[in-house]
Amino acid sequence: MRRFLLAAVMFGAAPCAHAADLPDLPVLRGSFPDGLSTATRNWDGWYVGGQGDFTSGSTDFSSSITGLTSFLFRNSVLQGPLSQISLLSKTAPQGFGYGAFAGRNYQWDDLVFGFEANYTYLTNLASSSTNSISRAIVNPPGDNPPAGHTHTYNVTLRGNASVQIKDVIALRGRAGWATGNFLPYVFGGVAVGRMDVARSVTSSGTLQDDFDVTTQTVVNNQVITNTTHQTLFSPLPTLGAQEERTNSFVAGWTGGLGMEYMLWNCVFVRGDWDYIKFVAVKNTSVSMNSAKLGIGYKF
Repeated sequence: MRRFLLAAVMFGAAPCAHAADLPDLPVLRGSFPDGLSTATRNWDGWYVGGQGDFTSGSTDFSSSITGLTSFLFRNSVLQGPLSQISLLSKTAPQGFGYGAFAGRNYQWDDLVFGFEANYTYLTNLASSSTNSISRAIVNPPGDNPPAGHTHTYNVTLRGNASVQIKDVIALRGRAGWATGNFLPYVFGGVAVGRMDVARSVTSSGTLQDDFDVTTQTVVNNQVITNTTHQTLFSPLPTLGAQEERTNSFVAGWTGGLGMEYMLWNCVFVRGDWDYIKFVAVKNTSVSMNSAKLGIGYKF
């Protein structure tokens, strides 16, 4: 009987000794979320970090001066034919930037959801387009030349437009799948960019009036008819208009995907691709593709 009691006491003491050591296990210190295996990191909580990026932009200036041209020729026969001319071209500026991010993750098993504020300062993401074009517009709608006359408006347009994106802040919602030390994720949200935008246009030209002049003379009792062609030129007024907006805030939307990797403890690195499309500003369409690398800390 004594031997049986001694064996029972020793058998019960062993689990107690192990239980006393359990608080030292990482799973009880919060390194892994409840219900997960020790192979999956705990991404739940607040985090902050810094980042650098390379951005390739796309700026479409093809409609940038249409508003100005329409204004210059308002209430004239040239407003319709000239207001929709695509004078300028697209450009693809490139530049570097840096910034910071902060957000909050919520984790359920292997699923991670969250939100993030992401700020990027762009060092020199600027582009511009300059061009001139000439058009000959014959008897435009609304023009009423005299009978037998043909009016040709020879117009030259010169335009210029420029955009510089200074910085961007984005509010992004995220969804990811935690697997080991990796967290692949997708995101989407809204963005606001601060830009300098300028555009200008000038016009000059001539009005060409073509017509025939018929004269009759009597020679030896015979009527001789002579027709000669004449062309008259008169200058058109030189017109110009320009607009400029500094530190203009332009809204847009963003979307992309990325990957985070937990290096050690609560320090992680990340890389993601970010696409931002802004609403048109001064008839200019602007978008960005950015590749970002960052390092952060999860609290």
